Amino acid sequence: MTAAAEGLAGARQVADAILYEGYLLYPYRASARKNQSRFQFGVLMPPAYRDVDDCEPSASQTECLLECPEDATVTVIARFLHLQRRQVEAAGGEEGFRAVVSVRVDDAEVTTWDEAAEREHRVTVPIAALLSGVVDAPFDVPGGETTEVLTDGRGRTVGRLVRRQALLTGMVRLRAERLPGPYGTLRLRVTIENHTGQDGPLRRREDGLRLALIATHALIHVPGGKFLSLTDPPEWAAPYAAACVNTATWPVLAGPEECRELVLSSPVILYDHPRIAAESAGELFDSTEIDEILTLRTLALTDDEKREARATDARAAALLDRLDGLPPEMLERMHGAIRYLGAPGEPGAGPPGTAGPGAGPPGTGPLGTGQPGTGQPGTGQPGTGQPGTGGVAAGPQDRSVPWWDPGSDTSVSPETDHILIQGVRVARGSRVRMRPGSRRADAQDLFLTGRSAQVEAVLHDVDGGVHLALTPEDDPAADLQRNHGRFLYFAPDEVEPMEAPT
Repeated sequence: MTAAAEGLAGARQVADAILYEGYLLYPYRASARKNQSRFQFGVLMPPAYRDVDDCEPSASQTECLLECPEDATVTVIARFLHLQRRQVEAAGGEEGFRAVVSVRVDDAEVTTWDEAAEREHRVTVPIAALLSGVVDAPFDVPGGETTEVLTDGRGRTVGRLVRRQALLTGMVRLRAERLPGPYGTLRLRVTIENHTGQDGPLRRREDGLRLALIATHALIHVPGGKFLSLTDPPEWAAPYAAACVNTATWPVLAGPEECRELVLSSPVILYDHPRIAAESAGELFDSTEIDEILTLRTLALTDDEKREARATDARAAALLDRLDGLPPEMLERMHGAIRYLGAPGEPGAGPPGTAGPGAGPPGTGPLGTGQPGTGQPGTGQPGTGQPGTGGVAAGPQDRSVPWWDPGSDTSVSPETDHILIQGVRVARGSRVRMRPGSRRADAQDLFLTGRSAQVEAVLHDVDGGVHLALTPEDDPAADLQRNHGRFLYFAPDEVEPMEAPT
């Protein structure tokens, strides 16, 4: 397998996890309240659904930055789920069958349920054509109806399953434009649109889902090209990255760390080069899942609950079969893994603030299967302060002290370290004015706006971020809080020095 093919295969693993993210939620039963409203990510509704609810779009737009040869080609693989209504009909009635919620076949039960089928549309276009104008690639997904007869162990017909799918129509629209400057960078735009017309009244979300593109995402591949990260762009490209407009999608670099010719545009927030955790035993579907906890909870389901889950969906049945036979060593692997530490003296084994090549940047851990991450990469700001001695340890470190103990790192000293803010040296004892809001701030933070505070310590985290421990000067309980070591923590860009620059 070539490096490009291997990278695409790895990206597809993550894309498959996205495809079924939230498809079916624990406890995996049709009767569960959590499964009454399904398919939360990447839903592109038919245009007519706007009259019912305009919160869910009918199109997604991806914009990313690309450097590539003039003769390069771009391949876009648009992927989504196609809703399939599975109606159970029991034998009997005037027409031979009647619609029911469920039917029992011997010791098993089969329920009415909305399944989904995987769909994929591929478009390959020369970059030169995209620079000349918009290229439209329409697609159709046929609908239809199939019937499956249900018979018991004695050969009697007890019912049937009728599966129905609606006809879907859509469009993949591509455009590229060259950005000003000497680098020859392109802004590539990929739009996926749902053009499906309504074939009946749309009164509720379930009516729209039947005509929707669900869990829509795209793999964008330019052999020989180089995509620029929008999460961490080069300094010269930062303004262009900020100007990219991405609607209902989040593009990241995909494939192995060295791969730059592949982008995954996802309906959930990911970091660059996401990957599936080796410890994960298989998909669990439940959004924001933690594999170990969800596995243990699933194993604790009663036999009746498992029977109902198996009757709900074939994927749920496979999940339960897999977990029921999970070897103990597989469960132990899920208990925890540390990837950024090595043995003492090896890269990545140092204390906070001294991590070497083995540490990796924040937010680069792997995904659990079916858990494509729902948070942004770390937002620490390396370089905003000077850790004591410039980040170099002052002397040999005492390996008898755990790396996470402050005493193990002589390169940082919260009580004596300082940083420069607006040209002013800020250290313990400095007075600052609190200006929350440039980052994430809640109502309690905003009440502090404009109030003065005293710096108690300058702290460095393991990702290289700098934090200030503060005590409000007008706090009547300041001495008590200080004695207990309870402070407010602010980033350097959330405070304003009250002393003038020297």
